[in-house]
Amino acid sequence: MNEPYFLLSILLLIGLSFLFFISYTLAKMKKDPNNLKRREDSQVGFVVDTFHELVGKLKEKEKELEILHRKAEERADAIESYNEYILQSVSSGVISLDSSLTVTKVNSSAEDILEIRASDVIGKSYLDVFREPLRSLLKDRIAAGREETQYITNSGKNIHIGYTLTPLKGARKETIGQLLVFTDLTELKALESQAELRDRLSSLGEMAAGMAHELRNPMGVIAGYTKLLSKKIDPSIIHIVDSVSHEITVMDRIITDFLSFARPTELTISRVNLSDVITNSVAHLVADRGDIRVRSEVAGIPAVYGDEILLRQAFTNLIQNAVEAMPHGGDLRFSFLADANSLEIAISDSGHGISGKIQDKIFLPFYTTKDRGTGLGLAIVHKIVVSHRGSITVESDEQRTTFRVKLPLEDEGTRKKKDENREG
Repeated sequence: MNEPYFLLSILLLIGLSFLFFISYTLAKMKKDPNNLKRREDSQVGFVVDTFHELVGKLKEKEKELEILHRKAEERADAIESYNEYILQSVSSGVISLDSSLTVTKVNSSAEDILEIRASDVIGKSYLDVFREPLRSLLKDRIAAGREETQYITNSGKNIHIGYTLTPLKGARKETIGQLLVFTDLTELKALESQAELRDRLSSLGEMAAGMAHELRNPMGVIAGYTKLLSKKIDPSIIHIVDSVSHEITVMDRIITDFLSFARPTELTISRVNLSDVITNSVAHLVADRGDIRVRSEVAGIPAVYGDEILLRQAFTNLIQNAVEAMPHGGDLRFSFLADANSLEIAISDSGHGISGKIQDKIFLPFYTTKDRGTGLGLAIVHKIVVSHRGSITVESDEQRTTFRVKLPLEDEGTRKKKDENREG
């Protein structure tokens, strides 16, 4: 039994006992009229004293009840606050909805992942808060285990989330709403994609040496014959032989580039100022393009440890791609984000976008949508970034394409020493 109810029961018993005592005393006084006068004073005094004593005890119990009630409220507030702390501290997004699918609770992780504010969405219908496919998911109210889907946030950012949807139960185990719990898997999916791409490129690299050997032998024979033909054929058709020789030279260059791409990268590590690298590359590639507006926000960018020549090649390729995507002019923007461990550089252009159907193919060697080109530019960029323990992603629509290059701020040696210290 709860303590407050127990005390109330005691008080009720005391009250009943007091009433019984008064009734008993009055009855006895009626039975003995001779003693009524003599005992009247003593009985009345006893009753008054008992009454005052009982009132005092009642007041004491009332104070105890008030203290217990206040402690119970404080304990309930503490439990509620503790639960709120837990809810706000978990890394997964948590959103609760009532039986009419009105949002009732949003934790801070949900705000960050979906780019919403709790104060703006609490009390609103799910139709006003969510986009597809979460909207249909909540509408159907079908419990879902660990599922994954893509979702577009309020800023237009395309994220990959893993979610569960379960009925929210009340005190009597009745369904009082829905509980949506989700996690941002975007970075994990990007890492998985990068790892898969590395494996595919590694297999291509193993094939490259054999392919180059098999192709260069017959190409050498053809090149030799074209030289002989150029000395013996009619001058009127010499241009045909020259075209064949030119194409053989182009093929040889492609094979050389591919072999260079396929070989393991040897890094010459130094401290690299990427702000200078980007500024110099832009000055070289945009010098004769007065129709391109450059907005650079890379001043104060932290230095990284890497191979300056390779990083310059990677950023030059990215900037050249952006410039070529804007044949009639446009906006070229650079920005960065940095924390204690990594640096992310964003390169955006307002040229024609990259279709979502081919975004997962653009880093493959020989894949290109250009009329002229080998399709090795972005593949080489990807290889250079990955060899620096970084990652590269692309976001694109009809108005803007953004490449994001993420690089670690620590060199490999420093990182290994920190890992050894932690293990020690």
